[in-house]
Amino acid sequence: MSFLRHTGLRPLQGLVLALACAAFVAPAHAQEFKAGFVNTDRIFREASSAKQAQARLEQEFSKREKELVDLGNSIKAMSEKFEREAPTLSESQRAARQKQIIEQDREFQRKQREFQEDLNARKNEELQQVLDRANKVIKQVAEAEKYDVILQEAVYINPRLDITDKVLKVLNAPSAK
Repeated sequence: MSFLRHTGLRPLQGLVLALACAAFVAPAHAQEFKAGFVNTDRIFREASSAKQAQARLEQEFSKREKELVDLGNSIKAMSEKFEREAPTLSESQRAARQKQIIEQDREFQRKQREFQEDLNARKNEELQQVLDRANKVIKQVAEAEKYDVILQEAVYINPRLDITDKVLKVLNAPSAK
């Protein structure tokens, strides 16, 4: 403070002067901060490994999915037939058919839940493998091009910071597989 009194500067002016001096004293060779962004959704859509994972899932689950669709159609047909024939059925026949439809529908719902749980678990496994590989490539690109930080999620990113195309190029290169 005594320096400020002798120079006639107010404290705020002194702070501004000190910051300005520090800026000029800072080394001229200081590195600029380098940031990048990778759009993970695009990686999952456009990476060849992600497309291959999707094809594997479709192949693995297509038979079960078709069986579920067929079972659902069968229950629907059974229900429609019951609705048409219900007026001519005895009370005991109507109750038995209703019970049968309800039991089959319950079984269908259970199989549908199991299918969805199995599909989600396998999808998560496949996507995790794609993400692990993508993260390795992102790290390679970051180290090679001297990035300080690479973000994968953000509210807004300037398009000039997006390095998704570079990552996809490496991921989709024949030698990367």
